[in-house]
Amino acid sequence: MDAWLDWARGPAFVFSFVFLLLGLLRHVALTAWEVAHVWRRAGDRKLPLGKLLRATLLWLVPFTRLRHRFWFGLTSLVFHVCILVVPVFLAGHVALWARGLGLSWPAIPNAVADALTLLAVVTAVLLLGQRVFSRATRSLSRVQDFALPPLVAVPFATGFLMMHPGWNPFDFQATFFVHVMSANLLFVLTPLTKLSHMILMPSTQLVAELAWHWPVDSGSAVGRALGKEGEPV
Repeated sequence: MDAWLDWARGPAFVFSFVFLLLGLLRHVALTAWEVAHVWRRAGDRKLPLGKLLRATLLWLVPFTRLRHRFWFGLTSLVFHVCILVVPVFLAGHVALWARGLGLSWPAIPNAVADALTLLAVVTAVLLLGQRVFSRATRSLSRVQDFALPPLVAVPFATGFLMMHPGWNPFDFQATFFVHVMSANLLFVLTPLTKLSHMILMPSTQLVAELAWHWPVDSGSAVGRALGKEGEPV
């Protein structure tokens, strides 16, 4: 098992983390390219930057736009906060980055990390349940919508068990291996699934706004496409 752990923490981690960074960088580059291309062709290049900033901030707080589904929005917000804060600010993870790359930043107390970890697992289960038991949501969901919440919960659940070996009914090394490999799997899946919205979310309002800034010749182009060029509207 020691050899498997060394592989999971070494080559497998390096590959998956580099894949994550390059995949997200690709998303950012393609989005920036398309935004610049659309803006250059737009007939009206005036953008309501203040309105876009406010709309973007509101979208980052989901229950502000889901008033009729307040508890779902609140659960989603808690889930997202937990899965972002714990991996970055857990003291053990910060120590690993400090030892490996010499980079360090303040860590959250272990008691806070424990609470957020449990919240991440609980909210993942609740979000999955909402997908399964809500007919409206279920009809719009894809396979990844059902698979991602439990997959995200695995590294949090195993990490909690590692931090509390007295509560862990499984072998420590096996738990450690599952923890590392489930995190590696999420690194690989992030650029390939809707998890990529972690980096794309801030651009959604800008892209939506630019979509309505038609090119100058768009009207005649539509007329030609419909075979109605020159006809009155």
